[in-house]
Amino acid sequence: MTRYLISFNDGAMDHIPDEDWPDVGKASHAVIQEAVNAGVFVFGAGLERQRASVVATDGMITDGPYPETKEVIGGFVVVDVATREEALTWAAKIAGACRCAQEVRELMQDPETDAMLRRADR
Repeated sequence: MTRYLISFNDGAMDHIPDEDWPDVGKASHAVIQEAVNAGVFVFGAGLERQRASVVATDGMITDGPYPETKEVIGGFVVVDVATREEALTWAAKIAGACRCAQEVRELMQDPETDAMLRRADR
Protein backbone atom coordinates (compact mmCIF):
# COMPACT_ATOMS: atom_id res chain seq x y z
CA MET A 1 0.00 0.00 0.00
CA THR A 2 1.09 3.56 -0.65
CA ARG A 3 0.22 6.68 1.29
CA TYR A 4 -1.08 9.76 -0.49
CA LEU A 5 -1.54 13.30 0.75
CA ILE A 6 -4.82 14.80 -0.42
CA SER A 7 -4.91 18.53 0.33
CA PHE A 8 -6.47 21.86 -0.50
CA ASN A 9 -5.15 25.39 -0.24
CA ASP A 10 -6.09 27.88 2.45
CA GLY A 11 -8.92 29.98 1.11
CA ALA A 12 -10.17 27.28 -1.26
CA MET A 13 -13.43 27.09 0.67
CA ASP A 14 -13.95 30.85 1.06
CA HIS A 15 -16.64 30.78 -1.65
CA ILE A 16 -18.97 28.68 0.52
CA PRO A 17 -21.83 30.72 2.03
CA ASP A 18 -22.14 30.60 5.82
CA GLU A 19 -25.51 28.87 5.64
CA ASP A 20 -23.96 25.98 3.64
CA TRP A 21 -21.28 25.10 6.21
CA PRO A 22 -23.40 22.58 8.13
CA ASP A 23 -24.02 20.65 4.90
CA VAL A 24 -20.33 20.80 3.96
CA GLY A 25 -19.34 19.54 7.41
CA LYS A 26 -21.85 16.68 7.22
CA ALA A 27 -20.72 15.69 3.72
CA SER A 28 -17.00 15.85 4.53
CA HIS A 29 -17.45 13.84 7.74
CA ALA A 30 -19.40 11.23 5.76
CA VAL A 31 -16.51 10.83 3.29
CA ILE A 32 -14.01 10.51 6.14
CA GLN A 33 -16.22 7.89 7.81
CA GLU A 34 -16.35 6.02 4.50
CA ALA A 35 -12.53 6.11 4.31
CA VAL A 36 -12.26 4.89 7.92
CA ASN A 37 -14.72 2.07 7.19
CA ALA A 38 -12.72 1.14 4.07
CA GLY A 39 -9.52 0.98 6.16
CA VAL A 40 -7.68 3.58 4.07
CA PHE A 41 -7.85 6.66 6.35
CA VAL A 42 -4.54 7.43 8.10
CA PHE A 43 -4.99 10.98 9.36
CA GLY A 44 -6.47 14.30 8.35
CA ALA A 45 -7.23 17.76 9.63
CA GLY A 46 -8.08 21.29 8.68
CA LEU A 47 -5.49 23.88 9.55
CA GLU A 48 -6.25 27.02 11.50
CA ARG A 49 -5.82 30.12 9.37
CA GLN A 50 -2.54 31.43 10.69
CA ARG A 51 1.01 32.15 9.66
CA ALA A 52 3.41 29.27 9.95
CA SER A 53 6.58 29.46 12.00
CA VAL A 54 9.76 28.45 10.19
CA VAL A 55 12.44 26.84 12.32
CA ALA A 56 15.86 26.99 10.63
CA THR A 57 18.54 24.35 11.02
CA ASP A 58 20.29 26.60 13.54
CA GLY A 59 17.10 26.82 15.62
CA MET A 60 16.26 30.39 14.61
CA ILE A 61 12.48 30.89 14.42
CA THR A 62 10.89 33.29 11.94
CA ASP A 63 7.36 33.90 10.76
CA GLY A 64 6.53 32.00 7.63
CA PRO A 65 5.70 30.62 5.30
CA TYR A 66 8.74 31.17 3.16
CA PRO A 67 8.44 34.42 1.15
CA GLU A 68 8.35 32.55 -2.16
CA THR A 69 5.37 30.49 -0.95
CA LYS A 70 2.19 31.99 -2.31
CA GLU A 71 -0.21 29.33 -1.08
CA VAL A 72 -0.46 27.40 2.15
CA ILE A 73 -2.34 24.22 3.00
CA GLY A 74 -5.83 24.72 4.41
CA GLY A 75 -6.52 21.06 5.16
CA PHE A 76 -5.44 17.55 4.31
CA VAL A 77 -6.16 13.83 4.48
CA VAL A 78 -3.64 11.00 4.26
CA VAL A 79 -4.93 7.75 2.76
CA ASP A 80 -3.15 4.42 2.42
CA VAL A 81 -4.28 2.78 -0.82
CA ALA A 82 -3.07 0.31 -3.43
CA THR A 83 -2.96 2.63 -6.45
CA ARG A 84 -2.79 6.27 -7.47
CA GLU A 85 -6.15 5.81 -9.19
CA GLU A 86 -7.68 4.83 -5.85
CA ALA A 87 -6.16 7.94 -4.24
CA LEU A 88 -7.65 10.06 -7.03
CA THR A 89 -11.05 8.45 -6.41
CA TRP A 90 -10.86 9.44 -2.72
CA ALA A 91 -9.73 12.93 -3.71
CA ALA A 92 -12.78 13.25 -5.98
CA LYS A 93 -15.07 12.26 -3.10
CA ILE A 94 -13.38 14.77 -0.79
CA ALA A 95 -13.53 17.49 -3.46
CA GLY A 96 -17.25 16.97 -3.85
CA ALA A 97 -17.89 17.04 -0.11
CA CYS A 98 -15.65 20.04 0.59
CA ARG A 99 -16.70 21.86 -2.60
CA CYS A 100 -13.12 22.63 -3.57
CA ALA A 101 -10.38 21.10 -5.70
CA GLN A 102 -7.92 18.72 -4.07
CA GLU A 103 -4.24 18.11 -4.80
CA VAL A 104 -2.89 14.54 -4.64
CA ARG A 105 0.73 13.71 -3.87
CA GLU A 106 2.36 10.35 -3.24
CA LEU A 107 4.25 10.26 0.05
CA MET A 108 7.72 8.74 0.06
CA GLN A 109 7.95 5.38 1.75
CA ASP A 110 10.51 4.86 4.51
CA PRO A 111 10.81 1.20 5.55
CA GLU A 112 12.94 2.14 8.57
CA THR A 113 10.28 4.48 9.97
CA ASP A 114 7.57 1.91 9.24
CA ALA A 115 9.59 -0.65 11.24
CA MET A 116 9.85 1.82 14.15
CA LEU A 117 6.10 2.28 14.13
CA ARG A 118 5.47 -1.47 14.07
CA ARG A 119 7.79 -1.91 17.10
CA ALA A 120 6.02 0.95 18.94
CA ASP A 121 2.61 -0.73 18.36
CA ARG A 122 3.69 -3.82 20.32
